[in-house]
Amino acid sequence: MIEIDIPGYRSLRLEHLVCDFNGTLALDGKPVPGVRSLLQKLSDRISVHVVTADTFGAVREELADAPCRISVLPPGKEDWGKLELVRRLGAERTVCIGNGRNDRRMIEEAALGIVVVLAEGAAVKTLMSADVVAPDVVSALELLAYPLRLVATLRC
Repeated sequence: MIEIDIPGYRSLRLEHLVCDFNGTLALDGKPVPGVRSLLQKLSDRISVHVVTADTFGAVREELADAPCRISVLPPGKEDWGKLELVRRLGAERTVCIGNGRNDRRMIEEAALGIVVVLAEGAAVKTLMSADVVAPDVVSALELLAYPLRLVATLRC
């Protein structure tokens, strides 16, 4: 579990990390350098879930050695599928990282929502639903590995 008290914001008790794959953990179907090692580091403290429409059809192969549970959603209404996973896990105990329109609902409902802006960009409505915006996925995952960074960003 990742526990962090953020003055003027809230106390977070995070047990689950839910990430989108393409545009978040990966670019053009390939994991961003540094992602695997950070997922490994975080998996000692939090369960890691990757939920994706798998645009490039590569998530299972690319993350075969990563410590995560992979959910590939059928085409159509991926946003609702991602939200359903977060609700099943317990939104109040979940942090979500994404960038696309289909990530907005899960990011909005999660205890902590982080949007990343990689080369494919980020959907504006998703960006506006997030608690934090990170310039890349490594920075986003490091917020969880070094949670005092969240205090610096979110405290009042």
